[in-house]
Amino acid sequence: MKKYVSLLLALTMAASLTGCSGNGNESTTTAQTTTAAETSSENTADTTESSSPANEAEQTTEPGAVVRVGSLKGPTSMGLVHLMDQSEKGETQNQYEFTMVAAADELVAKIASKDLDIALVPANVSSVLFNKTKGAVSVIDINTLGVLDIVASDDSIQSIKDLKGKTIYLTGKGTTPDYVLRHLLSVNDLTEDDVKLEYKSEATEVAALLKEQPDAIGLLPQPFVTAACAQNENLKIVLDLTTEWDNANVKNGTDSRLVTGVTIVRNEFLEAHPEAVTLFLEEHFTSADFAEAHADEAAVLVAELGIIEKAPIAQKALPYCNIVCITGDYMRTALEGYLKVLFDQDPASIGGAMPGEEFYFIP
Repeated sequence: MKKYVSLLLALTMAASLTGCSGNGNESTTTAQTTTAAETSSENTADTTESSSPANEAEQTTEPGAVVRVGSLKGPTSMGLVHLMDQSEKGETQNQYEFTMVAAADELVAKIASKDLDIALVPANVSSVLFNKTKGAVSVIDINTLGVLDIVASDDSIQSIKDLKGKTIYLTGKGTTPDYVLRHLLSVNDLTEDDVKLEYKSEATEVAALLKEQPDAIGLLPQPFVTAACAQNENLKIVLDLTTEWDNANVKNGTDSRLVTGVTIVRNEFLEAHPEAVTLFLEEHFTSADFAEAHADEAAVLVAELGIIEKAPIAQKALPYCNIVCITGDYMRTALEGYLKVLFDQDPASIGGAMPGEEFYFIP
């Protein structure tokens, strides 16, 4: 098992989406014993425990069954905060245990060791896991669409074509933000000779550069975009890459979507507890909808959990995080098209092969 987990970790660290997680320690919440992450002045997580009774009248999973859910400290967890809050209060149909981590490889290890049943992971990581575990996981929903934006103070940039002759600062050559940008440049008839790509190691480094150089152009994920714009009043979102992706679909007659995060389940758990997974999807949908419809309340929960340090920043970022809960045939169409774009650029980015139809759980 140790050798198996190590292999998955090595593969996933190379494939994961850099913009999907933030900095922070792991925190766990359960319906009966809850640990809430609180942000200190250094933005590290402390934990306190409190007890709340489980609602046995509404418990529909098998006696003693607990749905263990893992997510990344970023937009994917922001769509779960209402469900976490309801679970802590004993107001959910399922009994949950939530784990929030800083990096995708931590989730991979916990899925591989069967310490988690459901995990919210970067879209390409779900495919890597499916391929490397020989189909041991299935995707059950898309939880986050695109969170990538081009930010600049240059009002002349109104389309991808306007990037011709520009320098773009972004993170990670050979990561999904890089693949997404290259795809959009290509469908807009631009090449590497037309646009210079300068790579930095972290999103914070790009944000710092944008602050220092007023004329710089950067590709950043949320919530880094909102934070960077808050530090520089001249900086703004000039291109929403989710919108640009959709525009490219219209041009090419395709139906893919720009997908950041998906939710996967261990098939062993799905087969043993199908009703629990169905209930999770219902409650996840409600939680995602709450994040969109009640950003002010959700932002408070986001800050309390230490996902974003301050609620006002979280409230500004939430509308741009594209938090969703997309299931069924549309989920498959949207995700399959996205994975095909990554596969065409680098098969290794999705685990070497396109997943088959058995990868997609259609309720």
